[in-house]
Amino acid sequence: MNRRILLVLLAGLTFAASALAESVQVAVAANFTAPFKAIAAEFEKDTGHRLVAAFGATGQLYAQINHGAPFEVFFSADQSTPAKLESAGLSVPGSRFTYAIGGLVLWSAQEGYVDDQGDVLKQNQFQHLALANPQAAPYGLAATQVLGNLELHEALQGKFVEGQSITQALLFVSTGNAELGFVARSQVYKNGRITSGSVWEVPDELYEPIKQDALILKKGEHNRAANALITYLHGPKAAAILTAYGYTLPR
Repeated sequence: MNRRILLVLLAGLTFAASALAESVQVAVAANFTAPFKAIAAEFEKDTGHRLVAAFGATGQLYAQINHGAPFEVFFSADQSTPAKLESAGLSVPGSRFTYAIGGLVLWSAQEGYVDDQGDVLKQNQFQHLALANPQAAPYGLAATQVLGNLELHEALQGKFVEGQSITQALLFVSTGNAELGFVARSQVYKNGRITSGSVWEVPDELYEPIKQDALILKKGEHNRAANALITYLHGPKAAAILTAYGYTLPR
């Protein structure tokens, strides 16, 4: 084939692919920030679509969606919030699914500060305990469930430093404004290990399972990128990233 003709054909194919590519506005729960960014990089490379993401507490994102924010896909940190959107007719029927099951940890930026049984809570020798707002963040709600089941909520309540999202709770601990705090495992875990500091992996029986659902919102119903993203989350690359960040995959 003539080289000039080949170049013209290749240029045409590239143009066609770019013409089919779309961008999608995505609302992402704060605990899912790092893994979502990793998935987004692979997704954009593999599909040509572009993701535009906003990160925040699940409750805050829910309020924005209800007030008409232009999100097309929502990755929540729970199941109840997407279910409410579904019941209100704000999502594409049948698009909701559980993409990951999160884990809660008690973490300190200081090596050796948190023991692997969580006894540091009972000893009560610290000044500040960070957690996310339980009204807006499912991981904050899980933290209060843990303290309730350990019968420590009342004794420690005066030491709470409450963030509006799990990201803010992590920031309180990482900057030393709280000696320790309840954060998402995904925030301090990568490639099979804790990245820094010391941690207590909170036993599953101390809090309700943090099943995290995603769905396509009505605004994204006819967006190819939105549908492609949901399909991608079911694939092996996304699964490998989720596992690397300490999530459990739903069956």
